[in-house]
Amino acid sequence: MGLFDKFKSIFSNDKKEKRELDLYTNGLEKTREQFVSKLSILNHKYTKVNEVYFEELEEILIMADIGVNTVMEFIERLRNRVKKEQIEDTKDLMEVIVDEMFIIYVNNSVIINKINKNNNGPTVVLFVGVNGVGKTTTIGKIANKLTNEGNKVLLVAGDTFRAGAVEQLKEWGQRVNCEVVSKADADPASVVYDGLELAKKENFDYVLIDTAGRLQNKVNLMNELEKINKVIGKVIEGAPHETLLVIDATTGQNGISQAKSFKEITNVSGLVLTKLDGTAKGGIVLAIKESVDIPVKFVGLGEKKEDLRVFDIEKYIYGLFKGMEDLENGK
Repeated sequence: MGLFDKFKSIFSNDKKEKRELDLYTNGLEKTREQFVSKLSILNHKYTKVNEVYFEELEEILIMADIGVNTVMEFIERLRNRVKKEQIEDTKDLMEVIVDEMFIIYVNNSVIINKINKNNNGPTVVLFVGVNGVGKTTTIGKIANKLTNEGNKVLLVAGDTFRAGAVEQLKEWGQRVNCEVVSKADADPASVVYDGLELAKKENFDYVLIDTAGRLQNKVNLMNELEKINKVIGKVIEGAPHETLLVIDATTGQNGISQAKSFKEITNVSGLVLTKLDGTAKGGIVLAIKESVDIPVKFVGLGEKKEDLRVFDIEKYIYGLFKGMEDLENGK
């Protein structure tokens, strides 16, 4: 069985799975155009695995924004597999490359890509991230997903700093039929308090909280998030149940810097990578997981509200390597 026959066999043939695969395939097209074409050229250039091949492969992976540290570890793992399994033909190495990409992401841990649900009251999800990454839009899209699944969702406008942030969240509330709690010129923590009290009183299933995105002054942001977290924990024990950091995938390595900074100042439990379809450097998914060891929970694969998807590492790797069948067949 060929490499991609194995991948296809992972997924059922129903229409829902096919749509999901198509989203990943189409969303990763820009990355794949660069990545697969360069791998194809490399495999036509070298038929045997040697050190020069590894050096050029290393450069291709770095250009895909997989990250230098991740790539160095990845190449070393490939070298060990080549030696252990006595691989000589570069075509035979393709399956090992895909296999090791999966292994390096999973890293011997159980990957949980769903929101951690609270079974004793509202599930509280706090959203953090710098301005301009699509945080409010992400909240709207996740609210749309949750409401379509039959949940009662409340949006809380905790970003009282950015001009237009409250109005933007209200627009999303209207689009996805969700109530929005907001208060003009108010302390963010007080808005959050009001929202959580309402959520408990009216039995909401989920509370999605927007926050300010200024990272220039870490101390102020840290203090604000600390205050919000304390309020959340007092109103609903054990909350927030998720803190999702939203990152614009098109910013590449700058997104990794943001992840490291936010990890220092608050307890980030998952990542949302927006605009993954808009970058040729989709390898950031692997780099960011390796750099901060936080799982990617959602990815943006298009502009429509349905195009924010729960992240699936197998579908991601399939979308990344789609077209590699030709390399296996030596075309």
